[in-house]
Amino acid sequence: MAGHSHSSNIKHRKNAVDAKRAKIFNKIARNILSAVRQSGPDIETNLKLKYALEKARAANMPKDNVERVIKRGVGEKGGDAFEELTYEGYAPGGVALLVCCLTDNRSRTAPDVKFILEKNGGNLGAPGSVSFMFEFHSIFVVDMNPEDGEAVDEDKVMEVALDAGAEDVSVEDGVATILAPPQDFLSVKAPLEAGGLVMLSSETGYIPQNTVEITSKDDARKILKMIDALEDNDDVQSVYSNHDMPGEWIEELLS
Repeated sequence: MAGHSHSSNIKHRKNAVDAKRAKIFNKIARNILSAVRQSGPDIETNLKLKYALEKARAANMPKDNVERVIKRGVGEKGGDAFEELTYEGYAPGGVALLVCCLTDNRSRTAPDVKFILEKNGGNLGAPGSVSFMFEFHSIFVVDMNPEDGEAVDEDKVMEVALDAGAEDVSVEDGVATILAPPQDFLSVKAPLEAGGLVMLSSETGYIPQNTVEITSKDDARKILKMIDALEDNDDVQSVYSNHDMPGEWIEELLS
């Protein structure tokens, strides 16, 4: 029985990971499809497509999958158009949320987002209610102690990042967060990689100007559950929040 339980647990974890990966690929595919339909398949003239392909590369999306989506986008210019929508709301503890979506049916997406927020103890806000609390940046998260590479110290990260054109660098718990202007994403990313920095993630997204400290583990659980439910929705591309909670809580509650 012990062996059976162990095998079941391994299978469950693998299925969960595979399901998550499939959902991530689906979101990226939608992003690529939208970019191609809007401005064509030429990455030299289509910046949105270039960003989408960067996300596909970072997620290790198979090249065949990417090529199929691009061909589909070229062949389906008469298909339903996608809209980029951002919803604003609140999570437990007064935490502000930005929910960025890409949808072909806003009549479906808005109620879905509202339902998820309210089901998990939050609420949908009016346009402009929380967006002023965030700023749009290129965001690079660097692993300073990578498993498959040499550790780098804070001085080197600072030097490489500033030479690349970064605006700000912060280091905490063996991870460096590098911020740059959103329009400089690709021009900053290339020298960071050339400088030997190993990135955990790279994107254009929102950073809160101020954070809300979470002192209740129950609130922390509710916030993480809400964000997970939002990210599980096919129309939701990214979720940004201004919560600040202990790292060990995040690790415990997400494990």
